[in-house]
Amino acid sequence: MTQGYPKPWQSYQEQLELLMTRGVVVTDQPKALEYLERIGYYRLSGYWFAFRERTEICCPLVQHKNQKPSKTKPTRFPLENFKPGTTFQNAVDLYVFDKKLRLLTLDALERIEIALRVDISHGLGKHEKFAYLKPELFHESFSTRLDGKTGLTKHHVWVGKHAALINRSNEDFIRHNKEKYGLPLAVWVACEVWDFGTLSTLYAGMTEADQDAISQAYGISNGRIFASWLRSLNYLRNVCAHHSRLWNRNIVDQPKLPPAEQVPSLSAFHDDPHRRARPFMLLCITQHLMKVINPSSSWGRRLKALLENDFPNLSHLDLNLEGIGVNHDWQRHGW
Repeated sequence: MTQGYPKPWQSYQEQLELLMTRGVVVTDQPKALEYLERIGYYRLSGYWFAFRERTEICCPLVQHKNQKPSKTKPTRFPLENFKPGTTFQNAVDLYVFDKKLRLLTLDALERIEIALRVDISHGLGKHEKFAYLKPELFHESFSTRLDGKTGLTKHHVWVGKHAALINRSNEDFIRHNKEKYGLPLAVWVACEVWDFGTLSTLYAGMTEADQDAISQAYGISNGRIFASWLRSLNYLRNVCAHHSRLWNRNIVDQPKLPPAEQVPSLSAFHDDPHRRARPFMLLCITQHLMKVINPSSSWGRRLKALLENDFPNLSHLDLNLEGIGVNHDWQRHGW
């Protein structure tokens, strides 16, 4: 039997009244109701969560079965009430900014994904036109090491996902190649249906020499570091594509950083764990790749303008661009 969910269904009017009893200022109730109906209370709550009052710093105890209680790291817990001066419009403005940030990020990630399809398919294609099916062309950790639970290699799993992408594709060029040449498809054809996750996983399984050949074109000498970049950018892409909150998201799976001299724009993150766990570092990585892929791109300037001009004024709630992880001289990065 499932546990009972304690919170009741509430009408939009009841949701709005609940927010007002907790201190949210609503100057235009009909408009606020429209937002609740169109965006939803739960989605907007991810944005006004940062507006809530907090407890003093405390170290709560946690206890697992048959173990002594242990302290967790110091933290401030959110309270039900909101900080003085919180308005409903503050949450809407932050939501709109976050949407613009996601769309701009997706614009860059699309171009990075297309460039990586070329990089990876061209690099593997020089070995063999069906290289992606050849375990011997990949690193042993990807091609021969069995998972203890499934009995499969990472390459086995990847090939299964690749086959699913091919089978469900309705693209004319896939149908044409199947009818004229049959399966398998040459790597430079097959790559066109690979998504960012498929690309990043395959790159992570390539030999170190093949990885390095690609990463060095982007100014990164170590292909394993570059593999961690692609894994993190795939996470970033998924956040954006699923319309999730981005601006102050905690990045758990953080990319490795190259020596500061290779990418000076990332030097400020080396000794700053807080900023490494925020999206701005991934946006700087995105900009670094964009400058290689298309040096004349205006993407970096558009990002800078968005941060400078569109982030709402939330100083009365002690919120600013620090939440996204900018460093003190971020505007001089050479956008």
